[in-house]
Amino acid sequence: MGILSLLDAVPRKWRTPKLLLAMFIIEIPFCIAALALFGISQPDLYRTQFWQFGSDMGWNSNPNQLIYAYANYKPINAPLPWSQFTTNFNVVIAVLAVFILLCKAIMYITGVFHPLVSMFAHSGLLAIWAVAIHNQAGPDMSDPTHPQPGAPWYITKPCKAPVRPGLIGYCKQAKAAFAVTIILTTLYFVYIVVTLITLYPDRSFRAARSTKLSDNESQAPWEMMLAPQTPGTTGGLKSPTTPRTMAFNTLSGHGKPPVRQGNKGIPLRHHIAMGEETYAGSSRR
Repeated sequence: MGILSLLDAVPRKWRTPKLLLAMFIIEIPFCIAALALFGISQPDLYRTQFWQFGSDMGWNSNPNQLIYAYANYKPINAPLPWSQFTTNFNVVIAVLAVFILLCKAIMYITGVFHPLVSMFAHSGLLAIWAVAIHNQAGPDMSDPTHPQPGAPWYITKPCKAPVRPGLIGYCKQAKAAFAVTIILTTLYFVYIVVTLITLYPDRSFRAARSTKLSDNESQAPWEMMLAPQTPGTTGGLKSPTTPRTMAFNTLSGHGKPPVRQGNKGIPLRHHIAMGEETYAGSSRR
């Protein structure tokens, strides 16, 4: 009962439905772009090439360090910007974002996309896309001689010389993917802000809820209002009226068991208990 009362106190109507619909429309192309960009880059379209080029320029570590580490029985994990985990994670969250977008559209059309649902959905999306930003722009400190304390070179540097011509297109694609990640993260944050504004009850909502609660408290239960008064509960007789008692009163008029007049006035219960033969034998004697 407490949970139902709490949910009843949460607004279910959006305060700015047109703004919400506009945000849906804005989200669609960026979700599709993220799915396309991250899907194209899987499994390793340009990640290792970027890593190797940055090593040749002295901007980050060398991918061959993984081979040397395994050869010396000292396996290490690849830095986040160059790891397969980051590539797979980006694809998974892009697919998840598109799926949740379709679910949101269906729920909005059917009228069940309440602000509380939006809060849970967009909080989760904001968290995973923030992790995606951290993975893509993470540092590479695995090589002390060539540390990379900030984001990788394809994010911080322009996609032109000295970048090799074969990597310029991939560099622009990686920049676009990182930009889409930032835009979607910002959009989900705006979703949460709009949801919080809607969840905060305004003056009209508080007045309507107060009126509803006062009406519920002043109105008695309809069962008690329609139920007849039970005789004998306020005076000396304390036995309530039951359906069986009402039947006896109707038949006999005095609350006594019905009498079978056609068989010497013996009450009906005697016939049931003793049988017709017992009564007939006793009458002959």
